[in-house]
Amino acid sequence: MIQYRKAQNHEIPELKALLWKYGPNEWNYLPEQGVNETFSLMEKGTADALIAVHADQIVGLSLLTDGSSSPAYLEKYCDLQSICFVAEVVVAKDFSGKGIAANLLKMCINEAEKKGCTKVLIERHEENLGSAGMMRKAGFTIIDTCKAPDKRQSGSMNNVVLQVEI
Repeated sequence: MIQYRKAQNHEIPELKALLWKYGPNEWNYLPEQGVNETFSLMEKGTADALIAVHADQIVGLSLLTDGSSSPAYLEKYCDLQSICFVAEVVVAKDFSGKGIAANLLKMCINEAEKKGCTKVLIERHEENLGSAGMMRKAGFTIIDTCKAPDKRQSGSMNNVVLQVEI
């Protein structure tokens, strides 16, 4: 049985290990500095890690940042003070396809609502169909598609920004 909860700061090394083991692929943009900065936001209290746990093992992770700590380029879509941003979502290979990622995204939406946010934003590679499906299941809709060769090295090199309004 999968249990969902907020991660604790002492679990950050395990969270990073999960992300580095299962996150890298042709669609994901995972610069080491950016990942480390996002986890440091968790330590500062401006980001939360929401996790899926099976038999005391973390098998899924989503990182939700407060709007004020989100990437500045998102301000063209909304007031950053009123949003949260999902920086990462990853699920261990043996647990993929079971709805865990969509459930983690729904947890992110609920957490953002508790914080008084009006929207949750997330982004993905245009051609990442697995991410597209989980985001759709969680209620996200596309608000923009644009070239992003600095982030997207494969396929169309397009970045898609999606949102859920709360």
